[in-house]
Amino acid sequence: MKTIQPKMHNSISWAVFTGLAALCLFQGVPVRSGDATFPKAMDNVTVRQGESATLRCTIDNRVTRVAWLNRSTILYAGNDKWCLDPRVVLLSNTQTQYSIEIQNVDVYDEGPYTCSVQTDNHPKTSRVHLIVQAVGFVSEDEYLEIQGITREQSGDYECSASNDVAAPVVRRVKVTVNYPPYISEAKGTGVPVGQKGTLQCEASAVPSAEFQWYKDDKRLIEGKKGVKVENRPFLSKLIFFNVSEHDYGNYTCVASNKLGHTNASIMLFELNEPTSSTLLQEVKTTALTPWKGPGAVSEVSNGTSRRAGCVWLLPLLVLHLLLKF
Repeated sequence: MKTIQPKMHNSISWAVFTGLAALCLFQGVPVRSGDATFPKAMDNVTVRQGESATLRCTIDNRVTRVAWLNRSTILYAGNDKWCLDPRVVLLSNTQTQYSIEIQNVDVYDEGPYTCSVQTDNHPKTSRVHLIVQAVGFVSEDEYLEIQGITREQSGDYECSASNDVAAPVVRRVKVTVNYPPYISEAKGTGVPVGQKGTLQCEASAVPSAEFQWYKDDKRLIEGKKGVKVENRPFLSKLIFFNVSEHDYGNYTCVASNKLGHTNASIMLFELNEPTSSTLLQEVKTTALTPWKGPGAVSEVSNGTSRRAGCVWLLPLLVLHLLLKF
């Protein structure tokens, strides 16, 4: 695939303009509209998943610069392609129309697109909202059938009925897709003896999952001394207030609802804290080991070596005392 590089020497000022225009547009700051009669692009473009979407912008001979943007990303600036997506192609750039095509659209292509135009030194914008209909939708008159529905297709659906007599009547229907739990995050953690430790288990499910905790195939009962279970709709926490040697080991989080269940193993392991004796030994070793860095002198007198050891030892001991208290 040949990547089209932008012509930087002709387009750098235009890039600055389009970037500022996009920034103003999406931060809620109104862009100067200039001539109020500037024609707008179509408000909505609806295509099925896998088809091609054409985004058109009507212009006139007063226009000096044009660009298409997806949110704050520049797709095309004039004839120069700025995005790397091979599905986005330029259809026309004439005195009357500036249009692009997005081939093989997917659901993540849905959203706002902006045609940014400069004319008479005044930037103007026109927006298009791309709507992508997922495959598997079959509509017959007042019925909408969704075949093989997935949890991503849950949400609000809108039905509009209209004729030549009155304004359209719109009704909304909320579709809830039930699915069994799946655990999205479960990570082990290390905790020193005597410290507080927490194991977390996150699970997505509709209806919400119920959680249970096990250790070595034995279910943990709520109210055990020193251990607490906190459950939320999508999160469960196993809290140890004072970790002991007996608490270390492998724990199992089980998430379930009426459609199924799943589980994940989480390890609570010991994390050793440095003792005073080990820290002092490390300090002595560091202080008495000759420095071998660039420019170091290894042949020193005994007096000089002892003084160097004291210099290293003092700040490390002070640091240890500060961390302890």
